[in-house]
Amino acid sequence: MNREQISGLAHAEHPIKSPLDDDSVRQLLERCLPRGNERVLDLGCGGGEWLLRALAMHPQLEAEGVDISEGDLAQARQAAVRLGVQERLVLHQREAEDFTSPHPFDLVLSVGAAHAFGGLLPTLAAARKHLAPGGHVLIGDGFWEREPSPEAVEMLGEFTDLATTLDRVVADGWTPVHGHVSSRSELDAYEWSCWGSLAAWALDHPADPDSAQVLETAATRRSEWLRVYRDTWGFVSLVLRRTSP
Repeated sequence: MNREQISGLAHAEHPIKSPLDDDSVRQLLERCLPRGNERVLDLGCGGGEWLLRALAMHPQLEAEGVDISEGDLAQARQAAVRLGVQERLVLHQREAEDFTSPHPFDLVLSVGAAHAFGGLLPTLAAARKHLAPGGHVLIGDGFWEREPSPEAVEMLGEFTDLATTLDRVVADGWTPVHGHVSSRSELDAYEWSCWGSLAAWALDHPADPDSAQVLETAATRRSEWLRVYRDTWGFVSLVLRRTSP
């Protein structure tokens, strides 16, 4: 079973692939969509959950998503049909950093996908190319709540503390106009959901040739979370505007 399939099983009960609960997602979208008729772009949209929720909230909104996963995009299309929003959603299967559009977007979002661009600032650089004047960027990424172990850094990557993260964003020409730091409840709920869903699938499919591998993966990931990064890693979602044109 490949990484994409593992991810799909892990997020079966938590379609937002970041440690944010439904209320937090709704509030962030409300902050970014004051008019309700914006044009929205998600760079690294996966199954399109952010876009689907935005489209369901605002019947005049139009959205586009970019992702390399054929399976995730197919899932997004099916969900859009179920919600009746398929006429207002355009999906592109390609590398997000290579995406071009003839028009700008009022909101560009990329939550939990900074690794695909090589980090937070490269993700903002990609978003900047598509942003309309006066528009918003919604970005979500990790940070260290306290000094991490070398093992945690090797596992999750080179993050900084929250204050330094914001300093870098501001120095890059952005002004935060809203933000949300995921609570301990949101962080824990996300991890329990991911590795619990994975383990449950393995237990429900004992005859599947991948069952043992999936169960072992769930146990390994759960142990890594509890022993390596639970007490040090956090997640912040930022609503940003360009500081100057």
